[in-house]
Amino acid sequence: MRVPSLPSDDDLTLDGLEATGDGRVLILGCGALAREILAVVQANGLSHIDLHCLPAILHNHPEKIVPAVRDAVAKAKGYSDIFLAYADCGTGGELEKTAKELGLKMMPGPHCYAFFEGTQGFIERAEDEFTAFYLTDFLVRQFDAFVWRPLGLDRHPELRDSYFGNYEKLVYQAQTDDPNLTLKAEDCARRLGLAFERRATGYGDLATALADLKNLPQTSEN
Repeated sequence: MRVPSLPSDDDLTLDGLEATGDGRVLILGCGALAREILAVVQANGLSHIDLHCLPAILHNHPEKIVPAVRDAVAKAKGYSDIFLAYADCGTGGELEKTAKELGLKMMPGPHCYAFFEGTQGFIERAEDEFTAFYLTDFLVRQFDAFVWRPLGLDRHPELRDSYFGNYEKLVYQAQTDDPNLTLKAEDCARRLGLAFERRATGYGDLATALADLKNLPQTSEN
């Protein structure tokens, strides 16, 4: 499902943090998941859902995720429930601790690569795929901004082997069937000197978790 008329991937903070009526549920998510979250919300007719995304660049600074989540939750007003559309995402368990402290539901698993494929299956394959480098639709679109330039490869391409010499393949986890994204993902693999594999994952566990929000109470407790 395509999501029309979205802003750029660098600015996907969509709604405010104040409910506009009773029974509203807030999804507080990673900006890297905004398109996928909206697609699932629309496909399931979750009209009681609001989405607020934190900056996707926190993907590169996991130590900033927990403070950003705390700040957003403190500003959220009038919601009957808040769902955290993050996995652990490099926080070393701190995000899960914070979610429990604040009474938030959240995605299980270590990161979005896991829940897009299905967390249990991903974990079971982990020992056989420790030399795989993963990209999602978002990271394919934003490869230069989130991988190439932050690692300094635009200025020092000779560092490629230092960063990726122990990897063997790039696995593109495709949430959508977009030939242009597949071509771009193949180019990312070529630039990194890695073999290429495409996996059609769809939205994986994200779809299941968000669809379950349909069953949350539709009356405000605040």
